[in-house]
Amino acid sequence: MLLLNNSQIQQKTKRLAIEILEENYGEREIILAGINTTGTRFAHRLKEELEQLCRSKIRLTTIRLNPANPLSDDITIDLPEKKLQNKLILVIDDVANTGRTLYYAMKPIMEVLPKKVEVVVLVDRKHKSFPVKTDYVGMSLATTMQENIKVKMGEGIEQAVYLE
Repeated sequence: MLLLNNSQIQQKTKRLAIEILEENYGEREIILAGINTTGTRFAHRLKEELEQLCRSKIRLTTIRLNPANPLSDDITIDLPEKKLQNKLILVIDDVANTGRTLYYAMKPIMEVLPKKVEVVVLVDRKHKSFPVKTDYVGMSLATTMQENIKVKMGEGIEQAVYLE
């Protein structure tokens, strides 16, 4: 079942950008840290919207981890630690389900002292098992544990969110 089409995703992304700027007015630099592939693609879309609305420097980076087994491989962030010091960092993912991926994505950020860390997701499900709070949400959805949210986002494909 289609939940969000391309234009709805674009509208929600624009609204999220406005909310982020309202809450962080005057920030000189904002770091968008997308989780893995789809989180980074969503972060890229958010970056485009933010750049149209503000003069802040917007940096994009990727947090890499294995969501199925977060402790099996190193959890890394592409930007050097020095670039994260005393900065606003937005950790971005497509879907927040149990909160486990977001929880472990914080690991490399905990190696530095950022100014502030906030979480942005396109879809927030209400199945949190980990102490993660989403600060900015495109769509909040109560589903059963058997249902899945699939986000299609990338170059040359129709962007959409589905409930399966």
